[in-house]
Amino acid sequence: MSPNRQSDPPGRAPVTALGYPAFGRRLKRLRRSVGLKQAALADLLRVDQTTISRWENGVQVPSGDLQQAVFQALGSARFGDSALKRLVMNSADCVHLVEEASHVCLAYSARRAQDWDTSQRALLGVSLWQFATDEIRQAEAELLDEGWWDLQSPTPKAFLTSGAVHDEIRISAGQIMWERLYLSDGTPVRLVSGSGPRPA
Repeated sequence: MSPNRQSDPPGRAPVTALGYPAFGRRLKRLRRSVGLKQAALADLLRVDQTTISRWENGVQVPSGDLQQAVFQALGSARFGDSALKRLVMNSADCVHLVEEASHVCLAYSARRAQDWDTSQRALLGVSLWQFATDEIRQAEAELLDEGWWDLQSPTPKAFLTSGAVHDEIRISAGQIMWERLYLSDGTPVRLVSGSGPRPA
């Protein structure tokens, strides 16, 4: 199967941020993991506590752009846990580490950089959700029904994805596995492993 070419035509306005499946559940997991009460998060975001409650319970779903802003306010750029990031970056496997709620890239191995056809630092701090294939989006949507957001340590999820090519990244077709880990501050992160180029 050949990869799909996906990018915005020149001169076109940028596409708004895509929303996340189960936004409320992932927000609640992240908020609790970092030890914030709804009222504290509401103060941080300058909304009322009822709004946070509605988001977490799925009564209201904010726009994709607002979802991105919420996760950024919760600290999408983490500088701690340098040992974990170093382990990922120096791994011989094709792996990367993202914040689970926002998919912001925290670290990736040299094999993953080769697989993505990019440098090993180009995508740090960037949400990879915008590059997700249809299969990745489907697998992410299935997490809600599988209880992923309600469990402290969910069973790893494995699935197959097709390939895709974007201006910033190339996604190879193959198997992907998601495993939840936690940073030292309690932030849930996802270790993503999968097929990639074989080492020479």
